[in-house]
Amino acid sequence: MELQDMKRAAAQGLVAGINAALSIKREEPFILDRSEAYIGVMIDDLVTKGVAEPYRMFTSRAEYRLTLRADNADLRLTQKGINIGVVMDYRSRIFKEKASILDKLSTKMEKIRITPSKISKFGVNIAKDGVSRSAGQVLSQKGVDMRKIREIWPEVSYFSRDIDEQLEINAHYRGYLKKQKADILAFKRDENLIIPNKINYDDLSGLSNEVKAKFRLIKPKTMGQALRIDGITPAAVYILLSHVKRKSIKHIA
Repeated sequence: MELQDMKRAAAQGLVAGINAALSIKREEPFILDRSEAYIGVMIDDLVTKGVAEPYRMFTSRAEYRLTLRADNADLRLTQKGINIGVVMDYRSRIFKEKASILDKLSTKMEKIRITPSKISKFGVNIAKDGVSRSAGQVLSQKGVDMRKIREIWPEVSYFSRDIDEQLEINAHYRGYLKKQKADILAFKRDENLIIPNKINYDDLSGLSNEVKAKFRLIKPKTMGQALRIDGITPAAVYILLSHVKRKSIKHIA
């Protein structure tokens, strides 16, 4: 077994062990959503899609790879571990301190603002539209890091390079993450949307013939089922979702 296979097997064993303990304690099972962790993607694929090799998981199957980054794994998952009692006190204190610092700095950086004319004096180029930007927005600009932020706003405290790097990464993905979070919420709302029985998949011009054939063969009843068909990409499901919604709106009109 390769190292990556061993890691996947360990992840499955970890979740299985946690849920065995929770079951004995008569508590709710521990479930990670596909938008929360790669472990969630892997287990959901194993349960709903099935695979020939049980330890295989392809990151391309994850719909929200921008959210599931290595740098924010502790922020995504540590509190969940604390809630079910698998995180030791020492690790818990480190996490809570980091999360608190990031929250305070992020909040402060969204409150302090500067105009385009003033920020140009610091060598930062933004559109001269007269609209003030927050420090968080400025940090998302190309070539701007936390050192530049403190040059502009000396009151922004320094804690550690790790904290600065996290703030810089979050700012870099700022626009993309906002859209992805909206996509996550939108799809969760639409996951149970019924797909009409008489849908003509040939009308979906953005789909390959292979994908159309799979849809015709399996005939998914909901968007959630469509997403879980082996080999069907999130992009294909979004095309289907858009088509079903357009048809629904025309029917109502």
